[in-house]
Amino acid sequence: MSVQAVGKNFTVYWSRDIHKFMLHGTRVLLDVNSGSVHIIDELAWDVLEALEQCRGNVQAAVSRLIGKYPAEEIIEVIRELQKLKKEGSLFTSDSQVEEWTKEEKEYLVKSLCLNVAHDCNMRCGYCFAAKISFGGKRELMSLEVGQKAIDFLLEQSGSRIHLEVDYFGGEPLLNKGMVQELTRYGAEKAARRGKKIKFTITTNCLLIDDSFIRFVNDYDMQVVLSLDGRQSVHDGVRCTPGGGRTYDTILPRMLKLTESRNHDNYYVRGTYTRKNMDFSKDVLHLFDLGFKHVSLEPVVAPPDQYGFSEEDIPPLEAEYEKLAGELLKRHRKGQDIDFFHFNVDLDGGVCIPKRIKGCGAGFEYLAVTPDGSLFPCHQFAGMDEFIMGDVFRGIRNTAIGRSFSSAHVYSKEACRDCWARFLCSGGCHANAHEYSGTILEPYSIACSLQKKRLECGIWFQLKKCPNKIV
Repeated sequence: MSVQAVGKNFTVYWSRDIHKFMLHGTRVLLDVNSGSVHIIDELAWDVLEALEQCRGNVQAAVSRLIGKYPAEEIIEVIRELQKLKKEGSLFTSDSQVEEWTKEEKEYLVKSLCLNVAHDCNMRCGYCFAAKISFGGKRELMSLEVGQKAIDFLLEQSGSRIHLEVDYFGGEPLLNKGMVQELTRYGAEKAARRGKKIKFTITTNCLLIDDSFIRFVNDYDMQVVLSLDGRQSVHDGVRCTPGGGRTYDTILPRMLKLTESRNHDNYYVRGTYTRKNMDFSKDVLHLFDLGFKHVSLEPVVAPPDQYGFSEEDIPPLEAEYEKLAGELLKRHRKGQDIDFFHFNVDLDGGVCIPKRIKGCGAGFEYLAVTPDGSLFPCHQFAGMDEFIMGDVFRGIRNTAIGRSFSSAHVYSKEACRDCWARFLCSGGCHANAHEYSGTILEPYSIACSLQKKRLECGIWFQLKKCPNKIV
């Protein structure tokens, strides 16, 4: 077989179009724009390397590999790569630029985060709320403000049918009676308009009781339960105001709640810090406790006793690789495994707008503070420069919404050529602002960890469901 049979050149934009990596001995090739994933062998890996080094010149690439592989085998791999390109599962072009960089003519709100309690019955060392001290004022949201927020959502959602309300804090169960009344109000008023609100509540679990369990089950409310892993890790950072330990108090309450709903519609959500860089043990501990849906997030904090520095990235990446291997072993033994950060959809991923613009903070998703002020998300609460309006008079500062809508993977320089751009959607705006002073420059440490999580997630899904390889 001659080089002429496959053409002289193979024109692609390598850095933007593909990403290849090796994990636990498996070589994986991702087509960035289509999301197609391929398992490749060493020969295909080396052919891709040679083509990249030779800027797509087939003759030069073949010459580079002659001696290590027979020419016929090299050319056969190139033919297969060309076939995949023609079929649209490799080296696909990015067709989204013009469509998704247009300025939106109107913003339809679909989600609200209600900070129903700017107060908490814990004092967690790394909590982001400590940075703003709840604006210097600890308060609870009134039912009137909550109802105005629901009315605002229903009015601003346009033709959207499915809406979301997240109860957040502080600790929202410090305002439990209001949450229950507002949920009833929201569900009834949405139904009268032909809409449906999906409610979520995030709690530190200290105030969970039987009445709360019945309530969240009656309304099919998703619950996010905070537990950081092993007892020593959790009690080291998640304490009562007096320094008391909380693990033994909350664990039985969490188990009772999750078992009452047959382990459905919840996540146990923890945070790992510099104090537990062996965090894979905490993830496994949570699964060993009987929880089936687990998320463990890296802390976002200065590189002191809790936060990370660039030198921490390699060991943290290695820990994710270790975790992926351990979770696969457990899956193959029949254990239910749902680790949030490894849930990469190999069948197509999230919808295109979310791939480009992320969570929708500032235009589709807003946060409401106890006084009714509107912010782009809960992590901007207390920053006066990000007040967009209030639930009584609506959005008045439309420029903030426009700035967040335009902060997408095409407008962020660090994202434009990043292989992970359509899987991470540009990262968290709040983290970017905290560490770079602008929402257009992603937080570099978070980017590095996110890319490693995505590689581990892709590998895990390939090994878990090999029939899903595209």
